[in-house]
Amino acid sequence: MTIDFDLILPDVGEYGNYQKLMVWFVFLPGMIPCGFHAYNQLFMATQPKFRCLVPDLDLADRNFTDEFIRNVSIPFVMNKDGRWNFSSCSMYSRNYSVEEDLTALLQASGNLSSSDMPTVPCQAGWKFQNNDQETTTVVTEWELVCDKDFYPTMALVLFGISGLIGNWIFGYIQDSMGRRPAFFAYLLIESIFAIATAFAPTFGIWLACRIGVGFTVPAIMGTPFVMAIELVGPSWRTHVALLANVVYSCTLCLLGVVVWLVRDWRQMSLATSLPFLAFFFYWWVLPESPRWLLSQNRLAEAEVEIRKMARINKRSLPVGFFNQFKSNVEEAGDDVDSSRSQPTYGALDLVKTPNMARKTAIVTFIWFTVTSVYVGLSYYAPALGGNEYLNFLLAGVAELPTYFFLWPTMDRWGRRWTLCFSMILGGAACLATLSFQDDYVVMLVLYCVGKFGISSAFVVLPLMASELYPTVVRGIGISISGVAGMLGPIFIPLINYLESFNCIILMVLPLMIMGGLMVAGGLCALTLPETLHQHLPQTLEEGELFGSYSTIIYSCRF
Repeated sequence: MTIDFDLILPDVGEYGNYQKLMVWFVFLPGMIPCGFHAYNQLFMATQPKFRCLVPDLDLADRNFTDEFIRNVSIPFVMNKDGRWNFSSCSMYSRNYSVEEDLTALLQASGNLSSSDMPTVPCQAGWKFQNNDQETTTVVTEWELVCDKDFYPTMALVLFGISGLIGNWIFGYIQDSMGRRPAFFAYLLIESIFAIATAFAPTFGIWLACRIGVGFTVPAIMGTPFVMAIELVGPSWRTHVALLANVVYSCTLCLLGVVVWLVRDWRQMSLATSLPFLAFFFYWWVLPESPRWLLSQNRLAEAEVEIRKMARINKRSLPVGFFNQFKSNVEEAGDDVDSSRSQPTYGALDLVKTPNMARKTAIVTFIWFTVTSVYVGLSYYAPALGGNEYLNFLLAGVAELPTYFFLWPTMDRWGRRWTLCFSMILGGAACLATLSFQDDYVVMLVLYCVGKFGISSAFVVLPLMASELYPTVVRGIGISISGVAGMLGPIFIPLINYLESFNCIILMVLPLMIMGGLMVAGGLCALTLPETLHQHLPQTLEEGELFGSYSTIIYSCRF
């Protein structure tokens, strides 16, 4: 038997000065590295416009304009919006070194584009057309285009796989070693690989460094979030959860500004890594979670942290305050046989009964959808056209109104209808982009509406899931649904890669898929029971009865 920290919090303060200081100045800032390292790779691997390099025209001191070189050396192909444009991966098979041929080309003044002339793949590399000389990416440095254009997508896929593995492993580490040492372990590993990324001499080493960073990215956000939730009282958990999401959205906005200011990918890697070395100073202020210490029966250490909390919160605890709790634990510890007879629960308990299996399947599908679409829309921002930095910044800004919408609606509409409305609104906006592909402004507005919808769902779903799963399998259920959700970041880059093909349908297919998933997830949300102001199920039996009354009529009831 362990001491319930929620029984102690009313005496020391559920959200006093201590919790506010820790949440605002330690836990919430500790989540920033995740946002930076999860998405800076998009800008390190940006692909600018490019064409074949023609040494006799580009490198010779003849002052040919880029327009003239394209006209005489690059064939036309149909691009992704159905229009004809210059090819990026082929060139005319001509001898540009002969003076007479160059004279003829000049006299033709660029009217030599012909479908009858033989073409060849680029022979001497590529010429990248950056908007400014300071912009360099791994794509331009290692020429990851044409037959190598899948490499940046492969890097994102491997980044997602490493995150999935790391989250699974570090989940056990923080539960066994403690939240505090786990956080610094993540921070150390992430800092080493993130800084090493800036000095990678080859694409292979760069990829290995990014896999190392990805190994820690979800965990380094999860641990400060868990510590913040564990430190406050039950009535303040929704408040802290919303604050955490606000900080994460602001982090994405800040990243958009940083990558706009720093265009060289090596400097960008350092700019998004070196500042977080300051978090090692948290070693002297970051506490261990009292709730975790109590769960491990490390009562002396927990008492030190709790008394410090009470002192800063200006609460006075009597000298023998903890004796009542300690005696209960000691009495329970004497009955060894009784403790051994306590049942154990596993993942199979989630699907043994029909109603529990139905709710688990629906929650897991929605979790997969929400995570996939949230990450997918963030990845898709640079591909919208226009200014990719502005797109990403606006995508982060679009999330901020989410929390003003959620604050009243979650307690008025309930979890179910808020989740449903958010997902269907976002999904409809993504699907509507099919009709406005040529209008950048409308596409951007619809994209931001989609990001607003999925960001709302991203906040509501974990809260609703924690209220649906019975207490005895709540941790297992959320872990399984969360791991299923993390499969999304693995597959979404592959879906977004379809946008690179020269096909008008494939260009919008990622948004169509994400929109369809959101609408389907929103409709599925209506089949779940409402959890607002409901008694939370404690046992498997209560979990099976909770929501067993759901019918088609109930699903449509507001």
